[in-house]
Amino acid sequence: MASIALAGCVAGAFADVTVPPPAMDESLAKSSGRATAVLAGGCFWGVQLVFQHVRGVTRATSGFANGAESVEVEYDPSKVTYGQLLHVFFAVVHDPTQLDRQGPDVGKEYRSAIFVATDSQARIARAYVEQLNDGKIFAKPVVTEITRLPRFSPADASHQDYATRFPDDPYIRINDAPKLDRLKAAFPELYEERKAPAKSQEP
Repeated sequence: MASIALAGCVAGAFADVTVPPPAMDESLAKSSGRATAVLAGGCFWGVQLVFQHVRGVTRATSGFANGAESVEVEYDPSKVTYGQLLHVFFAVVHDPTQLDRQGPDVGKEYRSAIFVATDSQARIARAYVEQLNDGKIFAKPVVTEITRLPRFSPADASHQDYATRFPDDPYIRINDAPKLDRLKAAFPELYEERKAPAKSQEP
């Protein structure tokens, strides 16, 4: 997979950053199955939005893990690898050099974190962060926390699919819609158009 250049509002200073794919990754599985990744990268509305449009992802759920707003990403490992999901995470979803914040949201609940469920996930995640830092890919060190997955608790229904149900919300238009545009432009082989869920009550 080609290296990906960041653009847009993740952080203006990172517009020219080229994010390489992970040097360490698993191969695509030979048959369909189910695997899970839990990631935190700021407000979970935008994180969920991005992963809902990644080919091979069967479900993305907003929730909480170890005090952070997180997204549980269920995926078919025969269609997308864990490393590819992390590539999207670092190149599209957020700025991994911001400590205990993401854009306008400040606090430890908005920190960058990867919650690993297996030894393989831990090896791939740690090797990738080391790769990004050793290569000085970003002007500042990647501060992404890598810890064992604690209990994941889904958020209530009002937070699920928020960005697709309320695309005109100013927060979504400014902070999250550009991420989806970047995913489509930077990962055409992974981007998948999906129908938005029915709009329910106003926020």
